[in-house]
Amino acid sequence: MKKILSSLFFYTLSGIGISLTLKADIGVSSFNSLNVAIASISEIKVGTITILMNTLFLILFIFLSKQKQYSKYLFMFLSVLCLGSIINFFSYTLLAPVNIENYFLKLALFILGTCVAGFATGMVISLDVLPFPIESVCIVLSKSTGYSFAKFRYGIDLFSVTVSLLLSMIYNLQIFVREGTLISLFLLSGVISFTKINFEPYLPNQKVAK
Repeated sequence: MKKILSSLFFYTLSGIGISLTLKADIGVSSFNSLNVAIASISEIKVGTITILMNTLFLILFIFLSKQKQYSKYLFMFLSVLCLGSIINFFSYTLLAPVNIENYFLKLALFILGTCVAGFATGMVISLDVLPFPIESVCIVLSKSTGYSFAKFRYGIDLFSVTVSLLLSMIYNLQIFVREGTLISLFLLSGVISFTKINFEPYLPNQKVAK
């Protein structure tokens, strides 16, 4: 239960980090670029779209899983609900009155948000009790097909970026795939890897590789 509560905390922290990157307004990560584009078209809050999209991946994960763990699925859904709710609260309530005009401050805010989200994601992965639905689907597909996890994960990123750009052109939206997307592509994975390497050995019930 302690690891579940810790995972929920880091889901919350990830939501805060994502909210900071949204506030910076210099582009967002690949998957979030799709969420933001859909939110702009539908006028549904981006956190709510995040919940819906992750829930779709959770349903797909449940369908693909051979051994059903319904209690785990419930907690994964609660984690996704927490993530989206935090994004909505910070983006539309807490950070809404804040106005940032200076580009370098926006850049600094984006980097901070990416680092926070990357650290939180790395901790969730290291705790290994409530994985993110997208990564869970990629792992299952990798095991069943023999193709690498990275191919499926990058495939989702490529699909998200492509659809986001198409939606921006079709509906005359601003382009959400910008410099922040490129920064996120390299920085996010780096922070996640750093977190796993440096913090995973100190977590409860984790074995240090010799």
